[in-house]
Amino acid sequence: MAAQCCCRKGPGAAGPESAAAAAASAAAAAPAAAPDVASAASSQLFRLRHLQLGLELRPTARELAGCLVLELCALRPGPPALVLDVHPAVRLHSAAYRPAAPGQPPCAFAFPAPGSPPPPTFPGAPPGPCHPLLFRVEPFTDYGSSLTISLPGALQPHQPFHSVRYPARPPVIWWLDPELTYSNSKPFVFTQGHSVCNRSFFPCFDTPAVKCTYSATVKAPAGVQVLMSATQSAYLEKEGVYQFHMEYPVPAYLVALVAGELVPADIGPRSRVWAEPCLLSTATSKLSGLVEQWLSIAEKLYGPYLWGRGVPRAARGPTLTGSLRDSGAQTQKSRLNGSAASVGGLVPEAVPHSSFGGSFLSVCCSWSTAGAGQEPPEGGGGQALVPEAPRPLLPFLPACPPHRGLAHHPPLPALGAAFTCLETAFRLDALHRQMKLLGEDNPVSKLQVKLEPGVNPSNLMNLFTYEKGYCFVYYLSQLCGDPQNFDSFLRAYVEKYKFSSVVAQDLLDSFLNFFPELKEQSVDSKAGLEFERWLNATGPPLAEPDLSQGSSLTRPVETLFHLWTAEPLDQAAASASSIDITKWKTFQTVLFLDRLLDGSPLPQEVVMRLSKCYSSLLDSMNAEIRIRWLQIVVRNDYYPDLYKVRRFLESQMSRMYTIPLYEDLCTGALKSFALEVFYQTQGRLHPNLRKTIQQILAQGLASPAPTDTPPLAIATDTPALLLEDKPPEATNGAISLRDVNVSA
Repeated sequence: MAAQCCCRKGPGAAGPESAAAAAASAAAAAPAAAPDVASAASSQLFRLRHLQLGLELRPTARELAGCLVLELCALRPGPPALVLDVHPAVRLHSAAYRPAAPGQPPCAFAFPAPGSPPPPTFPGAPPGPCHPLLFRVEPFTDYGSSLTISLPGALQPHQPFHSVRYPARPPVIWWLDPELTYSNSKPFVFTQGHSVCNRSFFPCFDTPAVKCTYSATVKAPAGVQVLMSATQSAYLEKEGVYQFHMEYPVPAYLVALVAGELVPADIGPRSRVWAEPCLLSTATSKLSGLVEQWLSIAEKLYGPYLWGRGVPRAARGPTLTGSLRDSGAQTQKSRLNGSAASVGGLVPEAVPHSSFGGSFLSVCCSWSTAGAGQEPPEGGGGQALVPEAPRPLLPFLPACPPHRGLAHHPPLPALGAAFTCLETAFRLDALHRQMKLLGEDNPVSKLQVKLEPGVNPSNLMNLFTYEKGYCFVYYLSQLCGDPQNFDSFLRAYVEKYKFSSVVAQDLLDSFLNFFPELKEQSVDSKAGLEFERWLNATGPPLAEPDLSQGSSLTRPVETLFHLWTAEPLDQAAASASSIDITKWKTFQTVLFLDRLLDGSPLPQEVVMRLSKCYSSLLDSMNAEIRIRWLQIVVRNDYYPDLYKVRRFLESQMSRMYTIPLYEDLCTGALKSFALEVFYQTQGRLHPNLRKTIQQILAQGLASPAPTDTPPLAIATDTPALLLEDKPPEATNGAISLRDVNVSA
């Protein structure tokens, strides 16, 4: 019996033929991209039509074993080899080749009986003769290898063939033990494909220039729900097998999988949330209706939402950084427990990817032209300007939540021009803060950064592409006059380039062609604001948005900040204490705390009075706010509130909320405190996070002495705090990294 799991359609159901056909045609007609220095694959010599995965989840062995079939056509006669991106951790066993007859059905996968070690294979052999092939794996970069597979010499151009690899066991998958989930009952697994990580999931053309449809058959233990970034799915209950199909071409990094104890609930006519059982009611109450509201807004501006049922997924998010992206599903972080403003950002942050994200419109032809700071899983990478959301103020890449510009598109009255300006002020503050650290002449401050061979595209991530690019696209929108004019251009842009890969010049050319009067005025060459200079000059944005409409929200922040930094403090502090920050927007509070952080270390009297006024209030606010207050506590060595740092680190398992605190703790006199907290909490952290924190803790520590003294022992006069949730008594203590388990 087949039961649908996360989409309305089963794999055999027909999707919108015109849309799917248009997608396939667009992918097939895409011009050859420039070589991608982040990919070893021979993608320019082949056209990838479809990829098929057969996977089996093995929680006990922490393995995701599988087979892979690629349907390809050579673009030139007799290519000697097929080269794919892969990772050394993927253990490949064999490869084979067979011609593909027209209309040949997809391969079927056979799964071994429980307890059998072999990974999935094909029953007997795939239909037709299957010829073994020689292959070799060679080093490429520190984030991947090249897989070279010899091909038959008689291979004709445009002749379809299947390249079959089986079996493989990719261990570089994110496995979470049951104790790292809320239910503590079943393991959890997910893949993380961006920006060049899916080569550790399966061999592929790991470049955003290549898109194809895909299908997958996944066998999982009883009670484990499997989801993938696909438009169609079904569950074969008798076999315990899930089937998925993505009918539109997507780049390899958007093939994503998540599995665990997940249960669904509808939150709209075409949206559903999956969550661990204990989180389902919270997720439903805070997300219900939001997805449909934002989908409707986006559709009015940019056309139909093509990805089927939108599927947010909520689990113990602090351990995750996002898995199912763009194509029918979204993995959300632990922001469900935040304020309404924080939760409201979940949906608009995700919806625009359906039109401008990597699955619908990849924003570059290769990682070679990736813009600095780009976040590959969200936008597909590259230098192309991605107008992310239906709004007059448009970000450069999807890092900027789209509600920043939906002021002129109701029905969410809480979001307006003032809120847009507030958020922009907060993010531009962060941009200028990073610029001070890196310097205005740093090459990564360009919007268009050339990726050098061997550099991981993810390492270029910073705020310049996001916020400097936001300013550029805002500038483009202002050139159009009426915001509706720019909206019309964006809809035409999406229609023209959907399912294809583009670069920045594609957008700029389209913009000037859409507005011939602007082209005649040579707006691209206006002195000081040349388009080329926007893209290639270092330093701050050439122009920033007018944020005066946000003064009703930003002025109280500035007033309160000046009161707390004024001299004399007594009278100012009394005035400041009368301002009720509990009525503020989240961005107002974080903007205020960020500015206090910029001024740290502060006089101890100021920190003491700040704690008296706000510490208890901030305890009930979301993690975005609390971490900033706790960073103020740490940077100012304010011991009375240090126990709250411990309590926060005991409850948080997210990199974004733990790493900044550990870095601050290890910069000052509190390293022994950091070691103690880590020693007591590291069992609840994901292995990758544990390793990162261990590296932070190890920095600056003395080498082990050639004696019987425990290596890396720390002894200071800094109080070592107790586990009780109260201000502690001062004691002395030392922790040795030798005793910290970071082996995973």
